Amino acid sequence: MELDPLILSRIQFAFVVSFHAIFPVFTIGLASYIAVLEGLAFKTRNPVWEKLSGFWTKVFAVVFGMGVVSGIVMSFQFGTNWSNFAQASANFLGPILSYEVVTAFFLEAGFLGVMLFGRHKVPAGVHLFAAIMVAVGTFISAFWILAANSWMQTPAGVELKDGMFHVTSWSAAIFNDSFPYRFTHMVLASFLTGGFVVSGVSAWYLLKGREVEANRKALSMCLWLLLFIAPAQVLVGDFHGLNTLEHQPEKVAAMEGNWETSSHVPMLLFAIPDQESQSNLVEVGIPGLASLILTHSWDGVVPGLKDIPVDEQPPVGIVFWSFRIMVAMGVLMVLFAVAGLFLRKGGRLYKTNWFLQGLRFMSIAPFLAVLTGWFVTETGRAPWLVYGIMSQADSVTPSLTGGMALFTLIGYIVVYACVFSAGVYYLMRVLYVGLEDEQDDEENESDRPSRPFSAAHVPFEIGENDHGKPANQGGQ
Repeated sequence: MELDPLILSRIQFAFVVSFHAIFPVFTIGLASYIAVLEGLAFKTRNPVWEKLSGFWTKVFAVVFGMGVVSGIVMSFQFGTNWSNFAQASANFLGPILSYEVVTAFFLEAGFLGVMLFGRHKVPAGVHLFAAIMVAVGTFISAFWILAANSWMQTPAGVELKDGMFHVTSWSAAIFNDSFPYRFTHMVLASFLTGGFVVSGVSAWYLLKGREVEANRKALSMCLWLLLFIAPAQVLVGDFHGLNTLEHQPEKVAAMEGNWETSSHVPMLLFAIPDQESQSNLVEVGIPGLASLILTHSWDGVVPGLKDIPVDEQPPVGIVFWSFRIMVAMGVLMVLFAVAGLFLRKGGRLYKTNWFLQGLRFMSIAPFLAVLTGWFVTETGRAPWLVYGIMSQADSVTPSLTGGMALFTLIGYIVVYACVFSAGVYYLMRVLYVGLEDEQDDEENESDRPSRPFSAAHVPFEIGENDHGKPANQGGQ
């Protein structure tokens, strides 16, 4: 069987991006949460806030490290698997990715050291400032990455000459037509991810009766946040959908499983899209609802896939079902956020078993939503890498063979499996120990050495002390 290097390269990049994406979307939200905790600790001097901050900083450090390890190879794939694209887009993507490193990664890395190791060693205000800078760095990083990816979705501010993209307007290229919606959508997704993970972990601790006061505060904070963020994400998603309908109608057609351009299009709850026959084998839907949602009119016209040449149609099945999983996770997140509001009366929020157990499982909902959302975004753009201008087939490395692509794909899977297993194991250890360990850290803070050799708790077995006596016979 002949191995297709294009298909294997797409699978490889999809695997790496999917593996990597779950970490930044968590750290962006968690970094902001830690900065808020540090601010509360600085203002109130309440040790509960500092304990929560210390615990979640440990979690952040592990996840941040896994994100760096998993993401560092992504840029290399542009050269190994997509060299034609790398060369053609170098005038734009080269500076953009460099800006991300210089303005964001250096900022995060520098202040992360202060945040991790500077507690009780630098003034509280400096430690708070470091936490804020780390949070700011995550947003700057997201800004540049989303600017680059959005440009690939809705290219602007460039012209293609002799196989090279030349920038004609940096502002138009960076702030392209889809960027504001995609960046806002991603930031809100990060807050949802951080909020539901913290809520789920806090709920688990409350079910176990561990650190009740601190975890009640954490759960209450996050649920207030989610009550506003979850509906806001639905609204932003609607605007994002309208923008996609304008600029990438075939992606919307695939999301809806709609083959014929028509009005009164139903919203399909279930369907089996068949790209070969250009139809749905089975479908169950609500009449007219897709037109209402997408055009804000019952008789609005929704584009059909048959208007697009077959070789330019995205893989409909993947886009269709990924979109429905993403929406289902979004609905669940809204329902849990609203349920938390009703359960606040009488303190039922912290005692209702089904709700706390549900929050535990809802910890994975935002990750599923993010992954399936990326599947819709990236797969729905196929077969284009730079939408409407440069195809995936034109972008792949000419000398790449199927065997080479398969070998590297297997290597990535093996290495990432080891990294992920080790990271998850250590993360579970941190969660298992919980907040109780933070009190021990504070009590042992005075034991930290001010000079290298003053860390020793017992004298040396061999040698003499300052008074000329053997060190193991007295004379500390």
